[in-house]
Amino acid sequence: MATSSSYVLFLKSPRSPPSLTTPLLHNQSWFQSRMIRRTKPISTVLSVIKGQTNVRKEDIVIIGAGIAGLATALSLHRLGLGSLVLEQADSLRTGGTSLTLFKNGWRVLDAIGVGNDLRRQFLEIQGMVVKSEDGKEMRSFKFKDEDESQEVRAVERRILLETLANQLPQDAVQFSSKLANIERSENGEILLELVNGTRLCAKVVIGCDGIRSPIAKWMGFSEPRYVGHCAFRGLGFYPEGQPYEPKVNYIYGRGLRAGYVPVSPTKVYWFICFNRPSPGPKISDPSVLKRQAKELVRNWPSELLSIIDLSPDDTIIRTPLVDRWLWPAISPSASDGKVVLVGDAWHPMTPNLGQGACCALEDAVVLARKLANAIKSEPASVESALRSYGSERWPRIFPLTIRANIVGSALQWENPVVCSVRNNVIIPKIVRLGPLLEHTNFECEPL
Repeated sequence: MATSSSYVLFLKSPRSPPSLTTPLLHNQSWFQSRMIRRTKPISTVLSVIKGQTNVRKEDIVIIGAGIAGLATALSLHRLGLGSLVLEQADSLRTGGTSLTLFKNGWRVLDAIGVGNDLRRQFLEIQGMVVKSEDGKEMRSFKFKDEDESQEVRAVERRILLETLANQLPQDAVQFSSKLANIERSENGEILLELVNGTRLCAKVVIGCDGIRSPIAKWMGFSEPRYVGHCAFRGLGFYPEGQPYEPKVNYIYGRGLRAGYVPVSPTKVYWFICFNRPSPGPKISDPSVLKRQAKELVRNWPSELLSIIDLSPDDTIIRTPLVDRWLWPAISPSASDGKVVLVGDAWHPMTPNLGQGACCALEDAVVLARKLANAIKSEPASVESALRSYGSERWPRIFPLTIRANIVGSALQWENPVVCSVRNNVIIPKIVRLGPLLEHTNFECEPL
């Protein structure tokens, strides 16, 4: 298990496999060594499996090695079930910034045995401060005053993924494995074909392949809907130590809002959310992204601009915000036969409640428990278990998706009169934090 935020995960090209007896390098994690050693070409592996056939048999295949996919794989592993995780990239997608986990997310991480490893690396956030664009404080809260059991930390996505992956068995994650086609066989098993020609036959397929999920599309889900605003995100780096108190800092303007929160003693996460009628062209040049972000908030509190300036280029991103409302009797179910969706693949939501990753983690443990019980008791009941998972999770996911959308829309108001009422009446005198955090209540026993 790695506990340092500085280690780097890497994968040698499968075209030039190293010796299978390569020793571990100094400070190299177990998962890093597995990735280096697991470089035998897939065609070689397939020739060993099933003799003359070119179809590889698997019990459970998970598509996508993001938070949802790795958490699901680890939950199943804790319950004694193996799975194969297929990831289209050639390594873990460890780029990007941070995500906020509330107590429901931490309860899941504790249940799957990685909570304390992560706590040691990230600051516990004590509360939040809300300011206007001129820097005037409108309201402040302390999380423990509202809910003594609340736990809030911003976590680097890279470290979360590596921590989950390090707990999985050898060869649990197969990289460079992009899905090209999915079909259902006559006996109900799922046939998967990868871009590289590999063919697999799975008894259960779990789609954890993100907001643009091919699995969701195959199941009949609509594309996620753009909600009318985009977000810049980044991670400021302070090698000598960052100067901020462990609080979430929000700044609200007209059709524009921003925020920042300390992640660790040396890193601070920031975001800027702005209205835009369409997502616009994708921009990959980090210098352009940084310039555009600063231009939006050029007259806002100076600490925000300072954090942006201190953000390494590879941490700055711009993304359109999207969601999908799972209308009853209209939207497809979470499962179709022995194919099921988890996390953003099923219910993409806007980040306004900080619940996207938390809900994906919840999905993972709920699905794993139901699937494990079905397989161990009566394998024929697997499809019923997947339907039960969808029925249990939908009443939680659907309202949260709508609520996150409404909160985001309200915070993106542009009308000056409405913004004045928000800043001078609603936030200072009416808003209560306690009810806004009730959705973080989630019971989760250890697996």
